Amino acid sequence: MRARLTIRAFPVLVVLAWLAATMTALPAVAQSVAITGGKVFPVSGPPIDNATVLIIDGKITAVGSNVAVPAGTARIDARGHWVTPGLINASTRLGLVEIAMVDDTNDASARGDRQVSAGFRSWEGLNPASVLWGPARNAGITSVVSLPGGGLIGGQAALVDTMDTGRPGLVRKAPVAMVANFGEPAAGGTQARGELLMRLRELFDDARVFAARREAFENAGTRAFAVGRVHLEALAAVLAGRMPMLASADRATDIEAALDLAAEYKFRVIIQGGAEAWQVADRLAKSGVPVLTGALDSIPASFASLGARQENAAILRKAGVPVVLIAEQGETFRARTLRQHAGNAVAYGLPWDDALRAVTLAPAEVFGVADSVGSLQAGRDGNVVVWDGDPFEFATRATHVLIRGRDARTASREELLIERYKKRDAPRTP
Repeated sequence: MRARLTIRAFPVLVVLAWLAATMTALPAVAQSVAITGGKVFPVSGPPIDNATVLIIDGKITAVGSNVAVPAGTARIDARGHWVTPGLINASTRLGLVEIAMVDDTNDASARGDRQVSAGFRSWEGLNPASVLWGPARNAGITSVVSLPGGGLIGGQAALVDTMDTGRPGLVRKAPVAMVANFGEPAAGGTQARGELLMRLRELFDDARVFAARREAFENAGTRAFAVGRVHLEALAAVLAGRMPMLASADRATDIEAALDLAAEYKFRVIIQGGAEAWQVADRLAKSGVPVLTGALDSIPASFASLGARQENAAILRKAGVPVVLIAEQGETFRARTLRQHAGNAVAYGLPWDDALRAVTLAPAEVFGVADSVGSLQAGRDGNVVVWDGDPFEFATRATHVLIRGRDARTASREELLIERYKKRDAPRTP
């Protein structure tokens, strides 16, 4: 009787066979890699047909149609494919939240001091073993901003790569922003919007005094402050211009309140959410304030977003506002839907080139990492994605995902389950 191989008996062999059938193997460590023959979208310049992207020791060394490929270089044949920088989702909680309703898996929210957690360095709790990195990475997302949240001041965010490595290797830049609530009074521990703004002014005034009289503070020579030293120090960095304030606000009047406070205290501000940002597009453009917003919601999510519309990104960009497209504000499970947001934004009037920029170079510029990621040009890190078509089309898939020159695409839990249950003799119980 012929022996029969089953998934129950040989799970490792099945997984390895599936990976071999669906991926072109590349070395696990960064070395020389040439992506050849594809249509390359550098973002920092016009598209290049039949081009090569050469990556050596994790860095892009050349991009163009006449690039000499050194002998011994591993090759990816991208003929008929599109090549772009890795996508950047600038509003996630990847690595910080695994299951939102299970406290043990939530490291995004700090207890803080009177709803203020400005000193909270969220990236110190990143979980490199999270199963949610894989789906995002396989969807072409090579970097994310992982956000703390909750309270009035949620804490400090970091920009991290989605590569499969330990915590120190994940973090690309930290901190990149201070996260604050400008639109939900109850979540900020207050009753009304005026009270929320009063508390923010109190914090900024205290931080300004603290920065000016640090020595007196250490000698107990100042008045009492609303929060402790670590939070005042972090807020002082915002007021000194060393870190922008990421202001979560949807309602047009809340966005204007954030702009008013930024002008009053002279700090840099970035608007996150911005459902009604289109209503104040001219002021945002004049102030040069970036907006992080999505493009999938077709109905308001709250009373603060009654004016939401899917043309939001297109209207903002037409007015000259720096636009960064995000997927579901502060999401983990749906972080991978970034390219669907970009595709919807295009469908509602955002030019395709602007949409690609809004998920690559624009977030890199906003968060200060454009010298290393966000575009395909010499000197940048090898965060590159090869697609089998237009990345903003629903049916398109990423065939190769490189992070710092390393092939990072792996089988996600979902993909493994799909393969498992496609087999007739697969076990039906765990």
